[in-house]
Amino acid sequence: MSQSPPALEVIDLTRRFGDNTAVDAVSFVVEPGRMTGFVGANGAGKTTTMRMIMGVLAIHGGEVRWDGRPITAADRSRFGYMPEERGLYPKQQVLDQLVYLGQLRGMTRRDAAAEATRLLERFGLGGRTRDKLESLSLGNQQRVQVAASLLHGPAALILDEPFSGLDPVAVDSMVDLLRERTRHGVPVLFSSHQLDLVDRLCDSLVILSGGRVRAAGTGDDLRAAGPRRFRLSTEPDAGWVRGEPGVDVVDVEGTTAVLQIEDDAARDRLVRRAAERGLTEFTPLVPTLSDIYREAVR
Repeated sequence: MSQSPPALEVIDLTRRFGDNTAVDAVSFVVEPGRMTGFVGANGAGKTTTMRMIMGVLAIHGGEVRWDGRPITAADRSRFGYMPEERGLYPKQQVLDQLVYLGQLRGMTRRDAAAEATRLLERFGLGGRTRDKLESLSLGNQQRVQVAASLLHGPAALILDEPFSGLDPVAVDSMVDLLRERTRHGVPVLFSSHQLDLVDRLCDSLVILSGGRVRAAGTGDDLRAAGPRRFRLSTEPDAGWVRGEPGVDVVDVEGTTAVLQIEDDAARDRLVRRAAERGLTEFTPLVPTLSDIYREAVR
């Protein structure tokens, strides 16, 4: 019987810098074969959490588990990691340094060269393999950094802002490569400020603010748990909705109002009152990830 792919578990992870608790009992799971988006403002604790997962920073509380047990240095050596500070050599040729990095990961020179060439071609850099990194645009340097994290067939991927600086074509290439990895059971954790991209790509989300998890789950779960908002239109001015019990008025403009309703009883009562005033529309509003994020970090 084949063994299930391993999950990456973060349990009550804590990190302090002096009197400041930068990461405060953060817990979440990156499931095998799934992409988890790590979302939060600058200073929320995303990079610090990723560094602790990778053993770059000491853990002051909690633990990281891999395959149901405490993570080891050998486990981490099999991960693909893209740090916030990109770590490639600007004056070295692109292919040479990827081959070198592959060998550090235990690949033969021949295998590292073959896989590096394949990845560079996927990113449209097949003709730049002998160029020095510093001669490439920042976006192309980012492509090389992504290739470095994927080179050795990692067991898990921890990527800090991997889409930063990439044009839409490069984003699509990167997404295709990540999907290939998740189809083989690889868990992927990546941070991003591009909420629309996270919403499109991720199987689950972790929203961080002030070093704490404010919300976590699939997009559908977070939307279902979010505020119940509706758009209501009546033939006369919709200002009458102000003061209705169980109804919070988000916005009113002319005959249309956006409302947050606390329960089904308040909704039914509101619809009856609206029908008496010439109801023309009553539509549930599906919150965007931006809406969920703003609500979670308020």
